[in-house]
Amino acid sequence: MDNSINDSAGQAGPYAGEQARWDAVRRRDAGADGVFWYSVRSTGVFCRPSCGARPALRKNVAFHDSREEALRAGFRPCLRCKPEQPPLAERQAALVAEACRLIDAADEAPDLDTLAAAVGVSRFHFHRVFKAVTGITPKAYAQARRARRVQAGLARQATVTEAIYDAGFNSSGRFYASSPAVLGMTPSAFRAGGAGAVIRFAIGACSLGAILVASTAQGICAILIDDDPDFLVRDLQDRFPKAELIGAEAEYEQVVSRVVGMVERPELGLDLPLDVRGTAFQRRVWQALQAIPAGRTVSYAELAQLVGLPKGARAVAGACAANALAVAIPCHRVVRNDGSISGYRWGVDRKAALLDRERPGND
Repeated sequence: MDNSINDSAGQAGPYAGEQARWDAVRRRDAGADGVFWYSVRSTGVFCRPSCGARPALRKNVAFHDSREEALRAGFRPCLRCKPEQPPLAERQAALVAEACRLIDAADEAPDLDTLAAAVGVSRFHFHRVFKAVTGITPKAYAQARRARRVQAGLARQATVTEAIYDAGFNSSGRFYASSPAVLGMTPSAFRAGGAGAVIRFAIGACSLGAILVASTAQGICAILIDDDPDFLVRDLQDRFPKAELIGAEAEYEQVVSRVVGMVERPELGLDLPLDVRGTAFQRRVWQALQAIPAGRTVSYAELAQLVGLPKGARAVAGACAANALAVAIPCHRVVRNDGSISGYRWGVDRKAALLDRERPGND
């Protein structure tokens, strides 16, 4: 009985025909996993196209449209690539999803050993897979979940203390020590929509339009650009409706001037502290963006690779869109895979202008 797949007009796609499938096996193409399987007569096993086992001779290889077909032909599953199971990426995603459910359901974040044992893998393997799939460590995920619990709890609990313990902190002291990183301000101020927080800001002008720069005591928290200065002020007010906004200070105008200088000459950078607020994953993306020098661009796929999430192009695009520090965190240096300019929070024309002035030879 011949178990190989013959070339036919009915086959479609990039893996139509034996030669295309053999080429996929030789390059260990993970994209072919689940499309077909191949068996090796000399070993009696069948594998996924991406299997990392020693390459077989072409004369010993046959192709199969399903696992069942290979099993019926008398071949046993390869112990290395486990072709009878879902693809590796799918198994890893399920493992991480189960771990995330455990973290979400726990009153206190489970430790690494507990999580690894619960999903049936080693501590080291679990940590590596979790970070590869999500882009962050299990600890960072747990911290981000607790931060969101606190934020939600502050809106519904009667007291700040109740919100802290409800979110899983076993002592108020531990939470208050981390609250600036978790909330960007004290929990009482967050609960009151920024009440008690002091944010200094001023509006200037640059070649891209009106620019608003705002700072907390920790550093610059917003660099916003638009044609309408009033819109920029409303945007800041919407972020912190009850914060004390202080504008038009002569001393702060110097900060704005330095930011404008950075916008006009991005290659000079900005030697001022930033108050960067976002999830653990967003901060990871923003740190990677800050490492991209002026004059260079990366695609969303390349940026995903840089943060350790090879299949996370959409996730990094979302982090870029959430960036509130124009140019200082240079999300304008991210383009489509073909090099064309994609969307930009402050307008694609501004993105094009920034990239043009950063191009080598444009002084």
